[in-house]
Amino acid sequence: MRTSGGGTPERDNPDLWNGGIPWASVKDFKDGLYRLSTTKEQISAKGLKRSASHLIPAGTPIICTRMAVGRIARADVPVAINQDLRALFISDDFDTDYVVWAVDAIRHQIEKLAIGSTVKGISIDQLLSFEIGAPPKPEQTKIAEILSTVDRAIEQTEALIAKQQRLKTGLMQDLLTRGIDEHGNLRSEQTHKFKDSPLGRIPVEWEVKYIGEVFEIQLGKMLSQKATEGISPFPYLGNKNVQWDRVEVTDLQMMDFNVRERNKFELRPGDILMCEGGEVGRTCLWRGEVENCYYQKAIHRLRPVDKGYLPELFPRYMRWGIRRGILADFTSQTSIAHLTLEKLATVPIIVPPICDQILIAQGLDSLDKKLENLSVTLNKFRSLKTALMQDLLTGRMRVTKLLHD
Repeated sequence: MRTSGGGTPERDNPDLWNGGIPWASVKDFKDGLYRLSTTKEQISAKGLKRSASHLIPAGTPIICTRMAVGRIARADVPVAINQDLRALFISDDFDTDYVVWAVDAIRHQIEKLAIGSTVKGISIDQLLSFEIGAPPKPEQTKIAEILSTVDRAIEQTEALIAKQQRLKTGLMQDLLTRGIDEHGNLRSEQTHKFKDSPLGRIPVEWEVKYIGEVFEIQLGKMLSQKATEGISPFPYLGNKNVQWDRVEVTDLQMMDFNVRERNKFELRPGDILMCEGGEVGRTCLWRGEVENCYYQKAIHRLRPVDKGYLPELFPRYMRWGIRRGILADFTSQTSIAHLTLEKLATVPIIVPPICDQILIAQGLDSLDKKLENLSVTLNKFRSLKTALMQDLLTGRMRVTKLLHD
């Protein structure tokens, strides 16, 4: 196999850059990227001539030999490369796409040979010493076709998830400020009455209240060395355990909680948990993931004072509100930003009638379900891709029967 390296034109000479010739570097390579069709930078014909770079023909595999060692992609367009990349000119006995897949499958082995303190790299001789399976070329082509089909399904599903997330962001804004009418349509000022409020225009039936009016707020127990050495240890939540949309309970710490503290700091399904520091305002719902679990002072626990507010709606409101900056005037800033109980109680919140809250929650639940289903599908495709790479690229599974279909 013959290889070719590249180079970088002088950075301080503008005549060598932005000339329309795609110029690839390591930053153009990402995990799961097997086609190189666009690059972040371009060089000019003069830049190509006055550097060690070369124009690599379309269809040529290009591999990273420094930094992201082992990442590989096929050039879909003629492209110049820098000194951290290497073009692989393969013989006619190999299918180009198959080589890309086969090298990607042994990337972890290639990475292990990379050396260097600040920037790791691998020599060309070491790179060329690796072996890949070599079934007959028709089999190679069919294997690459199968893997590429699964990879396209992954890309399409990822695109659908991104589209659905954008739709959710826009719809959340509409639902939380306008709501849905009795006909299932978003309210508008052309068809319904609205009023001014401290949080913008809202339907006349809605209110703006303070969080302290709507919820009972309780800050968690102070963490101390003594508390971690007590005689009644129980699992507790810290700041890192409270994430958007979920509570992370895989690595809970233990702390002492006596009977009085257990009554004070208990968690019940439906409790709202909010970060007091760190990413201030990050909020999720406790669904009883762990029995006899409590929480420390880095977290506020909120409980509706009556049945006038759906707990599951509040984390969504906070996510929307934080993007709008509703906590900006309430966060104390010393070395680390934090939100005191007293200030949290005075943060305004939009409170629709409970019937509107139910409709809003149902609309957002529907979007979340679609995203969840797409995520499940994406994980299945990723697992299928991993399994197929292990089977097809090692010869454990042959595709000879498919060649005659």
